[in-house]
Formats: sequence, C-alpha cells, structure tokens
Amino acid sequence: MLKKVFGSAVFGVEATTITVEVNVDSGIGYHLVGLPDNAIKESNFRIAAALQNNGYKIPGKKIIINMSPADLRKEGSSYDLTLAIGILVATNQINGDDIDKYLIMGELSLDGNLQPMRGALPIAVKAREEGFKGFILPKQNAKEAAIVDGLEVFGVDNISQVIKFFDVGEPLEQTIINTREEFYKNLDFPEFDFSDVKGQESIKRCMEIAAAGGHNVILIGPPGAGKTMLAKRLPSILPPMTLQEALETTKIHSVVGRVQEHTGLMAQRPFRSPHHTISNVALVGGGSYPQPGEISLSHNGVLFLDELPEFKREVLEVMRQPLEDREVTISRAKFTVTYPSSFMLVASMNPSPSGYFNDPNAPVTSSPAEMQRYLSKISGPLLDRIDIHIEVTPVPFEKLADERKGETSVEIRKRVTAAREIQTERFKESEKVHYNAQMNTKFLRQHCKLDEASMQLLKTAMERLNLSARAYDRILKVSRTIADLEGVEVINGSHLSEAIQYRSMDREGWLG
Repeated sequence: MLKKVFGSAVFGVEATTITVEVNVDSGIGYHLVGLPDNAIKESNFRIAAALQNNGYKIPGKKIIINMSPADLRKEGSSYDLTLAIGILVATNQINGDDIDKYLIMGELSLDGNLQPMRGALPIAVKAREEGFKGFILPKQNAKEAAIVDGLEVFGVDNISQVIKFFDVGEPLEQTIINTREEFYKNLDFPEFDFSDVKGQESIKRCMEIAAAGGHNVILIGPPGAGKTMLAKRLPSILPPMTLQEALETTKIHSVVGRVQEHTGLMAQRPFRSPHHTISNVALVGGGSYPQPGEISLSHNGVLFLDELPEFKREVLEVMRQPLEDREVTISRAKFTVTYPSSFMLVASMNPSPSGYFNDPNAPVTSSPAEMQRYLSKISGPLLDRIDIHIEVTPVPFEKLADERKGETSVEIRKRVTAAREIQTERFKESEKVHYNAQMNTKFLRQHCKLDEASMQLLKTAMERLNLSARAYDRILKVSRTIADLEGVEVINGSHLSEAIQYRSMDREGWLG
C-alpha cells in the first residue's frame, strides 16, 4: 500500500515542500531513499522506540520510503514525525483519510515526545502558499508558525496526540495569534538607554545621525571612554521595526532555531556582537550545508564588532561585498542560497596596541609607528565602506559625577523616526532603497544636489584628504541625513562640513 505525507525542507530562508512516499509490500526490510542525511537515516531507531512506547510498531514487512524530490538533499531530525505517521497510515494501523491536507514536522524522543525544530516560520509560509489546511509541529514552535494567517497551526507534545487526531478525530488545540496585536504589544524599548551616558554629546549626535540614515560607524578611543556603552544603546534610538521587517528578521532567526518559545514575532531590532575569534564562515554564513551567519542574523538591526583590529583580516575582508550589496550569496556545486544582510555596522577600536593616544600622561603610551602599524590592520577598502569615523575621548570627572540625567533614547528616537519618515517618502518608488545609506548613484544625483559653494568645499576636502570616490558618496549620504534631521530639503555647507569631519580615519596625522 502506498501513502503520501508531507514535510518541508528549508534552503536559505525559503522552504520547499517534501513529499514522503511510504510503500509497504511483502518481504522484509526498511529502505529510506531520496538523499537523506545521517540524522534522517537514524530516524528508524527513534521511530521504532517511540511507536513501541505508545502501543504501535513498525511491522515486519518491506517498507520503502522515498523523500521527493529525490535529487534535493534533506537534512535534520525534524522528519521523524512525518515518517512515523506515514508508516502508521501505510500499514493500516491508523486511519489517514485527511493526511494529505496537513504538513507534519517534528523530531521524536524515544518516548514519543516532540523536540523543537528549526525553520517553522518559512515552512508555515510555504504551507499556506501551497494550500495546506494545517501545520502540525512541536508545541515549542507553534507561536512562531502561527504568525502566518490563513493556516491552522497545531502545536503538539506527543505523537499519541497526532495519532488520535487522524485515527479517531480527537481535536488538537489550535494556536491562534493576532500578529499585529502581538507585534505592537512587544514594541517596548530595550534595557539600555542613552540617558545613562554621561557627557559625550558630540558622540551622541554622531550616533543619532548614524541611526537616522542607517550609516555604518566606527568609534576610535582609549579604554573606558564609553565606546561599547554607546554601541549597545544604538538599537534603542533606531526606528521601530515595521511588520514586514519583523517578519523578515524572524524568518532568518527561525532558520537557525533562535526564536524564543514564548515570542512568536521578533519586535526588537537584533543586536549581534560576535567575539573577535569568529571565523569567516560564522560571520557571513556558509558551511558544507549553508546556514546564515552573524551578518544575516543582524538583518534590520546592528552588528557590533568590538576591538576591530583584533579580528582576523580575512574575516573582515569577506564583509566587503555584503556591506555594499546588503545580501550575501553562498554558492556550492549543486545549489546557491542568498541571505539578506541589510545591517548597520558599528565597530570600535583603540588607537594603538596600548589603547591610549600619544599622551605623556597616559599610563602606557605607544609610538606613532606602533599606532600606524596597529591601524593598518584595517584595510582601506573596508574603512571606505564605513560612513562615519568618530574619535571618542575619555569623560572628565565633573561630568561622570554629574547626577543629572541626559537626553533619553525616547526623545532621540522621535527625531530619528521623523528623519526616517522623510526618507521613506523620498524612496517610496524604490523596492530596494529605504533610507539614505542605501542610496545608489542615481538617487545620489537626484537627492544630493549641491550649490557652487558646497561643491567647492567638497572638492577641497577631497583633494586635501585624498578621498576615494566611495568616500565622496559616503559624505553626500551623511550630509543628506543631517539635512533630513533638520527637516531641510537642500544640502548646505554646514551639513557638508559636519559630514566631512566624520571622516577621521582619512585625515593624515589625525592622532596628532
């Protein structure tokens, strides 16, 4: 007897429906085909124990299971439940008249309990697209899948519940989530607030500009100046995620199993801070069977690289293309996957190995040659892709001891959001450009026009600082953002001057 049940495989951030065909014939043997990996090949042991502990068994017959399409590699243990239910229906141990209306996924424990799976959200999206009535999966992932409207989602604890549902019609509890209500309920502010930062008014201004235009930023300063503190508070002033951004972000985190059980939709912008020992594959994604890396997990959020020169040079260099294209493509012999990676890069670094400027009063100093050698660990092309370079100086005692609270993240966020709304309106015709940092050459010519005096100012800066064409574009983009924060349509000299001063690393002798 031949029966078909349905599961799903995730490639990149999209899912593909897998048809599991179970054929039972006279003879003996258990044959699993269709490019399964080792985790799936071992499933017959888990299935046998789970069925036996729930009053069923794998009969002593010839069972052939094909996972179609057969030329597509299947990975992971989440097909256990799919295979187990298929075997029970094909061997007439349970009724399965409606089994083709449901997509079934989940890893089995030996007692029949279900373990959480990865990729529930993209699988649910695909199930709805292909017209499935419902999706049966582990209870831990039910909220995540229930984000998708128009699909009945049933979270289950044990295989016995699924058996009773198909065999005797015992109802399963449907997980229902009002996606919009859930999303807006969780739009609270992160625990870190800019009011905690003493002094550093110019750096706060710089971070506000970066947040308003989505610009990459690097903070350079001695230890204890507040670089990490400022970076951790950047997400608190970024505009709230739109529902579309939240769905995109949740889908990526779902693929790697990072969505928390009690939260369906991610409402907070991600903030990722990998250690400097990270490999290039872990940063950009990949592996023999590709998975998203840190830059994709930072999509629509912030990637913070603390102590930038401590990262391996080859690790930093692989970020060049994703920083420009805002997506990363990983190619293998048989397939290619693309992960979105539209993130804000925030980096911090000391100006020298000792951590201090060339200051005779510092506890440890470094020579100009040592400083230059240390800074040269960061390549010019990578620095070109960072829009804003800012020096962070230590906070004097008077400001540290001042008990008055600074401006809160809520107040800064209002100005940032107002500037982003201007940009959203400006780029409403474009599908790929949403804020100033994403502008291409066409939009630069259209929205960053300069008068004669401003053009002369920029020309002088370009010649004196020996800036590249890419740095020219970055200055214009930052100028456009400064003008947007002021609500001004035309870029003037003051906007341009402020943007030019945020190119510290381009200035010869900037360390003094």
